[in-house]
Amino acid sequence: MTDSSRSFRDPDALMARAGVAGNPDHDQHFLVDDRVLDRLPEYLPAEADRSHLLEIGAGTGALTDRLLERGERVTAVERDPELVSFLRSEFEDAIAADRLALIEGDALDVELPDATASVSNLPYSASSDVLFRLLPRSVPLVVMVQREFAERMAADPGTDEYGRLSVTAGHYAACEIVEPVPREAFSPPPAVESAVVRVVPRTPAYTVPDDRFFLDFVTAVFTQRRKTVRNAIRNTAHISKLADPDAVVAAAQAETLGKRPGDLSPTQFAALARLAVDHGEPEVES
Repeated sequence: MTDSSRSFRDPDALMARAGVAGNPDHDQHFLVDDRVLDRLPEYLPAEADRSHLLEIGAGTGALTDRLLERGERVTAVERDPELVSFLRSEFEDAIAADRLALIEGDALDVELPDATASVSNLPYSASSDVLFRLLPRSVPLVVMVQREFAERMAADPGTDEYGRLSVTAGHYAACEIVEPVPREAFSPPPAVESAVVRVVPRTPAYTVPDDRFFLDFVTAVFTQRRKTVRNAIRNTAHISKLADPDAVVAAAQAETLGKRPGDLSPTQFAALARLAVDHGEPEVES
């Protein structure tokens, strides 16, 4: 779909036409660096199906414009009613041609379409919630997030950044930081640096009896990341909803129990989760 001769809409001009300047108090930072905007869609895997691209947080449409060039159809979600009105006017032709659909509302509340891939500059305050709404859909994602958040997504066991986010995101996909992005790429500049993460769906190398319980169990144990795994399991039974955490501890290997949560691989967490289901009498939702 790419036409190298096409000139994309200038992000600063879009902001001027929309009459907006961004609002840090509302987590509103517009990406205005043309080079970064141009690269974002290209970070999708080469084999990704680009027939229907989803964008969360369209803003003034700078990224939307580029996605329309790379994909056959685009659905863009935007919660600001004034920006939605501007987008309807700015992209009137694409909407009329049934190549662009706009959804007004919060990405955490609206019904999302069955897109084949997603490219977004996510609002930092909602990055985790939006991401975990997208991850179970098993489609490739390219997301702009806070750099610290990105580093936690892609972290390996035993590193300072490795934690709940690393295990739970990795349960669905391989996460790779593909580009750091400075504050100056945004208007207004945020207080933190950003990074682009490529998220490629994959089947984990382990099995778990229940996805929801596994993710909740990992979350519970990491609330006690400075404790040993043995104590973390016992101390968080009220979170993981284990009726008998001592039975889980009795069934697990002593070597595993003596480690800190940050030193366990996802496979080891999966093994513990299976023991928790078999011996801990958890309240697993059907």
